[in-house]
Amino acid sequence: MPLALDDGIAITYYTDPLCCWSWAMEPSIRKLQYCLKNQLQLRYCMGGLIPSWKNFNDPVNFVSRPIQMGPVWMHAAELTGMKIDSRLWFKDAPSSSYPACIAYKCVELQSTELADIYLRLLREACMVEGINIACQSELILIANRLSSYSTEFDVNSFKNDLHNGKGREAFRADLNEVKVNEIQRFPTWIFRRKGNDPVVISGYQPFAALLKIVLHLCPGIIWENESIHADTFKDPWPFGFTQEEMREVLSS
Repeated sequence: MPLALDDGIAITYYTDPLCCWSWAMEPSIRKLQYCLKNQLQLRYCMGGLIPSWKNFNDPVNFVSRPIQMGPVWMHAAELTGMKIDSRLWFKDAPSSSYPACIAYKCVELQSTELADIYLRLLREACMVEGINIACQSELILIANRLSSYSTEFDVNSFKNDLHNGKGREAFRADLNEVKVNEIQRFPTWIFRRKGNDPVVISGYQPFAALLKIVLHLCPGIIWENESIHADTFKDPWPFGFTQEEMREVLSS
């Protein structure tokens, strides 16, 4: 369901755990969250980037086999300065992004806030640590890491929802939303504010591009943290940030 705020911005973020460009935008989205706090509502929708390699073809980037994804990740790292381990596609290529999307939805069934952290951990695992997040055993290990951040997260319920169809059903609803809204590219962002037409952008965007849209839709928005310091920026989140991310956050 589309979000709408009277005095702030609502974003629906179409993404996928294996989308390198979404990982590259982590500094920008965290900076928006930090600066806007309660004036920003962010909702993730899983896109299902790679159903399987039998059903995947990206003619724009000339990718139809796992090994061809490596150069795309290399390019993303070079363009954005983010740490991305492209060797994953040569040593232990994920067979699909669906398992990670379903696992995300299993966490979201318990808490949207914890699902945000879990998605972050999924991205770190594959992009930074070179872990194959199509493997269910790895998804469970990452869920165990999440449980160390919050006693409210029930790992057993997570495991049950991986197998009882609840996570898959929730993911199927996301796939349907992607289809209905004709989302063709990840990441895609839809910005909404009551009384305004939605604004849609796709692909990797610098923070300045997101800021421009926010100010267009809500010129009087209050920036609750205008000046950013490295130590205080990290406070709202239980996970750490890479050096590359912090460099981007402090420079943009």
